[in-house]
Amino acid sequence: MRVRTARTPLPAAMAIAFAAAALSSLSTASQAQAQNQGNAQAEQSQSLRNRNAVETRAVPPTGRYVAESGEAFILDRSGQRPLLRFDRRDETWVLRPTAAPRGDVIYRNDAGDQLLRVTPGGGMTVYTPLAPGGSPASFSGPGQSLTPPILGPLQLWSLMARRSDMISQALGRLVAINLTGERSESLCVEALIVTTDAVLRIARSPTARQSLDRLTTITIVEGDRASVTYLGGRLVVTVDPDEGMAGRPSSARVIQAFLAPTEAGRR
Repeated sequence: MRVRTARTPLPAAMAIAFAAAALSSLSTASQAQAQNQGNAQAEQSQSLRNRNAVETRAVPPTGRYVAESGEAFILDRSGQRPLLRFDRRDETWVLRPTAAPRGDVIYRNDAGDQLLRVTPGGGMTVYTPLAPGGSPASFSGPGQSLTPPILGPLQLWSLMARRSDMISQALGRLVAINLTGERSESLCVEALIVTTDAVLRIARSPTARQSLDRLTTITIVEGDRASVTYLGGRLVVTVDPDEGMAGRPSSARVIQAFLAPTEAGRR
């Protein structure tokens, strides 16, 4: 007589074993995925902590500073990034920190130009065209906020008309200015002032003026990423409201767009 009792439940037992193995494999994969995500989050947190440490360990307090070269400027730390504006200048520079030897921190603009160097002890050196090798600067008193103002419709239209007239006179032909800002009008206004100042600086340069020969329009728009493009006589400056002042290209970026249009257009 044959015994057949084991033959029927065998597939079920195998299925249970296979299911257990599959569940174990899925659990292991899930744990590995969770571990990878945890590692990525840890790396991001560490990167953020490192950047914050660089930004906070060597930034002098908000206020007005005077360099030995005679130049004065305001440093504003009230926002997400430090801001700097020189006396008798309209442009506000957004500073981006990078670590340097001996624990120093170098602050650059969005074009990579060095503006400040700060030691761990708080010593500050400012770099300008007047002092390209650097000039020591010291705190001289409180300074005003560098947050851009909000203009009304009439003031905005007047500003655009004045800026268009200034550039048109400098180049001897009409240059139209367009501005469309629904999310951050103040940032667009700041970009308009910075951009037109950069164009006027180029117009005053005997060697660079020819790069403006085809300029016909300047347009300030909002977008997902700050950029500057100059193609076919049309200069388009895009600001990113989500980034605040850091979402507005500097005059250095605008000048790059005219002097090296192919490279700047890819930014």
